[in-house]
Amino acid sequence: MTIAEATLVAACERAWRQPEWAARPAIVTADETLSYAALHRRVGQVAGGLRAAGVPRGGFVAVAMERSLDQVLAILGVMAAGACPCPLEPRLSVEETARRVSAVGLDWMLHDEANAATAQASGLPAARLLPAARVAQGPEDWAGSDVSAADPGLLLFTSGSTGNPKGVLLSHLGLANNARGVLAHTGLTPDDRLLHVMPLHHTNALNNQLFTPLLAGASVALAGRFRADDMPGLLRAFRPTIITGVPTMYARMLELAFDPQTLAGLRFARCGSAPITEALHRRIEAFLGCPLVVSYGLSEATCTSTMNPPAARRVGSVGTVLAGQRVTLRLPDGSEAAPGGEGEICIEGDSLMLGYLGVGGADGATPARLQTGDLGRFDEQGYLSITGRIKDVIIRGGENISPALIEGVVAGLAGVAACCVVGAPDEDLGEVPVVFVQRKGAVIEAADIQAEVLARLGRIYVPREVLWIERLPENAVGKVDRKALARQVAATADPQAAGA
Repeated sequence: MTIAEATLVAACERAWRQPEWAARPAIVTADETLSYAALHRRVGQVAGGLRAAGVPRGGFVAVAMERSLDQVLAILGVMAAGACPCPLEPRLSVEETARRVSAVGLDWMLHDEANAATAQASGLPAARLLPAARVAQGPEDWAGSDVSAADPGLLLFTSGSTGNPKGVLLSHLGLANNARGVLAHTGLTPDDRLLHVMPLHHTNALNNQLFTPLLAGASVALAGRFRADDMPGLLRAFRPTIITGVPTMYARMLELAFDPQTLAGLRFARCGSAPITEALHRRIEAFLGCPLVVSYGLSEATCTSTMNPPAARRVGSVGTVLAGQRVTLRLPDGSEAAPGGEGEICIEGDSLMLGYLGVGGADGATPARLQTGDLGRFDEQGYLSITGRIKDVIIRGGENISPALIEGVVAGLAGVAACCVVGAPDEDLGEVPVVFVQRKGAVIEAADIQAEVLARLGRIYVPREVLWIERLPENAVGKVDRKALARQVAATADPQAAGA
């Protein structure tokens, strides 16, 4: 299917009510199969319930819900109401949830029972805290689906290399542009079924694993959050043609026994969000018996900017540029790198975000060209390879972690004179945070530091190790030399790296 409309919600409203789509399975769970006709009705009911509650067009609606079919319907329903959903990361602390609500100006919160206490502590007025179960019983109403392509369509949080997570505001134009490009590259059809095990606050899990297949008439098998041991049973139960994940997920699956017949039904597997070695890529393909399609993108460019075509993938590359986007390699002076040369990956086109929210108390607009902080090189056939990373962000199992966010917690503890967080190699997760700490005065233990980070930020931010150091190294301009510390950690993991 092609998207004739400029927005996803208009395309969905038209497609899902077509008679030939009515009986097709849209979303399948362990407990029920939702047809496209039922999907149209239930999303419309959420939209109607929101509008009846007073949620206006353009309103920013936090979605604080456990992973479930109801959460998917809530996100889609907010969009159908003409508002902008913001799925919140599960198990955030109450303090961090309230900070995010305030930082980006969320107006309303749709929540389930499990997140009622979090909603009540969010700082929003009680009248703007909407129980999801009640909203889902609203009158079917798709009147908000005629939003403009330039309007906000989705708000996500992303963590860069500095400071607190920022709100990334995506337009309906960008959402539709991303879906068009992914559809063209992957050739999704109604015969496809995608197994969904990724977190629903992540851009890939929404844009490429919900919006895009549901525009193609394919079905989405919504399972629980990824657990390697569950995957053989999930493939037997749902018989997907497509699975998707990050390198860590596939690496964990390699040691398990799968039914050969379920693997034979796979058309391709997708991989993104973190670097993958060529050796691991080939091991995964040999194990699954299908192409592993590696892609590249950022939340700030909606989701995906390059992808390997399933029938023409190239190991070691992140594929070719999607339609509707322009990807160039730039030198430090802003000029384009010579053909075959290395440069910073920059993205242009309709997929770029509207801007950042919650940046120093002010909105931060995106320039016409997005500088990614990643280095790359194109080959003669237009396949892009990632050659390095400028920014300091730590990618733990596909999740971006800001070193500065962890440092802000650790530096505030009694007994800490200074600290620096860097990424350490990890066989399972790719890399994990470790923290170098310079002590002062009061005695502080590693367990105390890890416990404070867990309480303030969450599990994925907890440093694997606390490394004590007499004095943090500095570079020529007096800044902490992160590269020297990263080399020290790498050398500990691999003694041969000491001379690198």
